Amino acid sequence: MALIEILHSRHNHNLFMSDKMNNSTITLPGVDLSLLEKIEALPTKPGVYQFKNIDGKIIYVGKAQNLRNRVRQYFHKSRIADLRIDAMISKIVDVELTVTDSEIEALILEANLIKQLKPRYNVLLKDDKSYPYIAITKEPFPRVYVTRHKTSSARYFGPYTDVKSMRSALKTVRDLFMVRSCSLDLTEESIKKNKFKVCLDFHIKKCEGPCEAYVSQEHYNSLINQAAQILRGKTKIVIESLKKEMDALADASRFEEAAIIRDRMNALNVYSEKQKIVDSTETDRDIIALVSKDDEACAVIFKMREGKMIGSQHIYLSNTSGKPFSELLEAVLERYYLEQEDIPPEMFLSAEISNTEIIQDWLEKKSGHPVNMQFPKSGDKVKLVALVRTNAQFWLDELELLRLKRGDIIPHSLKALQRDLHLIAPPRRIECFDISNIQGSDTVASLIVFEDGKPKKSEYRKFRIRTVEGPNDFASMQEVVERRYERLLQEKSILPDLIMVDGGKGQLSSAIEVLHKLELHAVPIIGLAKRLEEVYLPNQNESVQLPRTSSGLRLMQQIRDEAHRFAVTFHRSVRTKRIIQTELDMIQGVGKKRAKKLLETFGSIQGVQVATEEQLLTIVGKKVTKNILKYFNDSKSSTSADAVQH
Repeated sequence: MALIEILHSRHNHNLFMSDKMNNSTITLPGVDLSLLEKIEALPTKPGVYQFKNIDGKIIYVGKAQNLRNRVRQYFHKSRIADLRIDAMISKIVDVELTVTDSEIEALILEANLIKQLKPRYNVLLKDDKSYPYIAITKEPFPRVYVTRHKTSSARYFGPYTDVKSMRSALKTVRDLFMVRSCSLDLTEESIKKNKFKVCLDFHIKKCEGPCEAYVSQEHYNSLINQAAQILRGKTKIVIESLKKEMDALADASRFEEAAIIRDRMNALNVYSEKQKIVDSTETDRDIIALVSKDDEACAVIFKMREGKMIGSQHIYLSNTSGKPFSELLEAVLERYYLEQEDIPPEMFLSAEISNTEIIQDWLEKKSGHPVNMQFPKSGDKVKLVALVRTNAQFWLDELELLRLKRGDIIPHSLKALQRDLHLIAPPRRIECFDISNIQGSDTVASLIVFEDGKPKKSEYRKFRIRTVEGPNDFASMQEVVERRYERLLQEKSILPDLIMVDGGKGQLSSAIEVLHKLELHAVPIIGLAKRLEEVYLPNQNESVQLPRTSSGLRLMQQIRDEAHRFAVTFHRSVRTKRIIQTELDMIQGVGKKRAKKLLETFGSIQGVQVATEEQLLTIVGKKVTKNILKYFNDSKSSTSADAVQH
């Protein structure tokens, strides 16, 4: 569709744009503007745009150097077709803007909004809250402790995927820098008021006693700053600083204090030697690699400080289907470094990104030093990136394996079905209907449910057709579809991701008519005809034939055949029951209870027919036995006479 055709089908809304960076408000002139007019009136400045649906919910957040040009691209007829973007555009009824002074401000604002709002169509980073951090509080006398929850009241280092290395780092920091282990409120006022007493840590030389003011706030915080440097991997800088301090103390003949510093340096050297050396150049850098599969991806960040590996972190991403690696990597950089204080001067990336200069400028302003972002193409640097990529693949495979164990993983056949039928999401819950009758008699219907490609028999349902007489599959389909979804709506139960009907265009049209009546326009529905395995789609005159090799088609055939089996089985039981009940009802003295008892004893109507007089007498009285024998003898005589006459 052309731009104007798409846009004129949208609802009319007033567009409100706030320029938060300049604390001013811009309102476009006029009322009841169409979305087309709003887009044409957008400014050509940098900023952030937010697409909203009919409920006013933000479904996508993006940044742009030129807001008007960027937003128009979504609706232009020359845009490359993409199912996810098509689905998003079909829901857009309004656009809200935040104009910024620069692209860097737009980048920061976009990252913050996506983290806060988690829009439906944005790439989302899944924070793994299971890994711990080391926190340094922002108190006058800071504490150092392990936590899994981040707040604004502390600085955080990590997360640590290797808990053993985290415990080692924490023990080193506490032992060497005599950090307090208590949780007392050690403000100057509280120390004077409460008159705290030193604990055992003071007596065993694990703490310098800030609770009784045995150490100044300035000296204590200098130790904390050194501890923070160690946690950032800056061991060499701390050792050099300690050496200068030791030499100064020795020159002043303060040999006992100099010896304490010497022991601290030796312990730091031992701690540093335990860390794995990755690069002999002793460079500070982050290496970031990403792998993607279907609608998910995993990024891994290796942190190298002074050429040594001090930690790694993996981040899962969702909503990644169809997104280029450059866009996914940008999302990782923007939202990961938004919360990071420790930004190295060098970064290796597994793919090139389009906004390198903007992100680089932002990181340089945030860190206060130059940042060099590289995409290595040869040498040892490529091997380092490959190592990180291998780790990313491992974590993505781990996620898939975990979901497979939990039964969470989406089968390939559902993804194939999503692709073949152009669905927005994989049809994890499929409901299929089939009608069964013989020349219009005993008409019944079946409903079967498949979840994640497997039958869920506890939710199968049988229907006797009530309002239709004679052989009318179309009307029967309408009745059963209406009964099913009218009830689901009343009970506010879950609706299927896909509805299937066994049959062609007629059955499909009948079902669609009912769905429109119930205002279930958004639920996808198809028909599958058995003769040529043709798929019928709504609003299409011609059927579609999927490739015979498609696992999606094989799944649909399995579902259709299961619905047919279930319907035929039910139809046979209804028909048999009617015939049996009619046959026994014709015998004088045999009611429902006696008929049931006879069938339970002899197994079938034929069993009753061949039963002896003695056998019948054990179940019913002499008079009824006589009536049963007479009835079946008369039936035999009648059948024989008909055969002779024929």
